[in-house]
Amino acid sequence: MSLEGNWMVLLQQNQLKSVMAANQKTERHGLVLSEQDAELILEEKNNVLREQRRVEFGEGITARIIDEFCDSDFVDQNNYVQTVIRLQEIFYLYKNEMNDEITDDELLHLMKEQFELICFGDLDYLEGTCLNIFAQAIRAGYQGYQSSEGYEEYARFDEVQRWDYELYFETLKELCWG
Repeated sequence: MSLEGNWMVLLQQNQLKSVMAANQKTERHGLVLSEQDAELILEEKNNVLREQRRVEFGEGITARIIDEFCDSDFVDQNNYVQTVIRLQEIFYLYKNEMNDEITDDELLHLMKEQFELICFGDLDYLEGTCLNIFAQAIRAGYQGYQSSEGYEEYARFDEVQRWDYELYFETLKELCWG
């Protein structure tokens, strides 16, 4: 086996160890990956990297995605593997769509916050609406996310009118209690 082949095998082994080590944290949230699950996730990540024409060195993003999303109310053991696979796809798609202007951490924070608070676990909405709108802003020159590390940024660009909870409760009180 060539030096390049040895290097690639070693990199894959290290990424597998990193993903499996995440079980120590995720099991507190009822999430555990088998070695087969981890291998599938990493195989799908490699497919996405090829598809998106990206290269990844070191530990990679998979363990960081797992770490960021493991405490989500919308991820459970039944959808865990597929959710991680899909989050990897979305992550690399939007690294490209945002022209690598946003750091990995900023994108992960933005993804998690929208996944929880806006999308309520809907990966299609995260990909097709939230991140798409934000990517357009970044391509247009927006850089405000840098000071916030990606937190609380989406509301600046959200085109969907959300409920005003205070107004809702005030109206409910008037209707119920006159």
